[in-house]
Amino acid sequence: MDDINDPQLKLKQYIAIKVKRKRVEQGLKITDVARIAGLSQGMISKIENAQVSTSLETLSKLCDVIGLPISQLFSDYDRPTGGAQLTRAGEGMEVVRRGTEIGHTYQLLSYHRGKKKSYEPFLITMDDASEVFPTFSHPGQEFIYLLEGQILYRHGNHLYEMSPGDSLSFDAEIPHGPERLVEVPIKLLSIIHYDDEH
Repeated sequence: MDDINDPQLKLKQYIAIKVKRKRVEQGLKITDVARIAGLSQGMISKIENAQVSTSLETLSKLCDVIGLPISQLFSDYDRPTGGAQLTRAGEGMEVVRRGTEIGHTYQLLSYHRGKKKSYEPFLITMDDASEVFPTFSHPGQEFIYLLEGQILYRHGNHLYEMSPGDSLSFDAEIPHGPERLVEVPIKLLSIIHYDDEH
């Protein structure tokens, strides 16, 4: 009974852990807390051992003595546990895509996305200004964000001049891709979002 983020903990157990932890942190004995709060030692012991459901009034007295605001007492209760994937700089999984053969480097930044592939985030690096690039066409919506360099980017019949900080969102089924690398090296973040049926 020591993980306050465990969603299976009952409220009594949660309160017991938080109250006892705070009392011990403050270096207070149950006898001292009981005397100052005007509660019996037995009651405090039962609260700390999750053996009793207590009133908010009693809990408030107890929390005042140990320096634990009621709002803080419940701040972690019932919070989703989470579980995000952190990919450190330079640690994305290098993958082969259609652009690899013409000198693009693709780093897949997330690869634990649940049962269905709903999106793919890539860090794309291009550094050959003389290269001629084909266009790409694939399912989904794509979002690109230019981090470094300057590029002339084509989507269908439109050309977009992009500098660092610029972004572009488009239907990825329509042919798209770099028209001209204006200033290299170029680094861009590309996120492809797939429809539900993908």
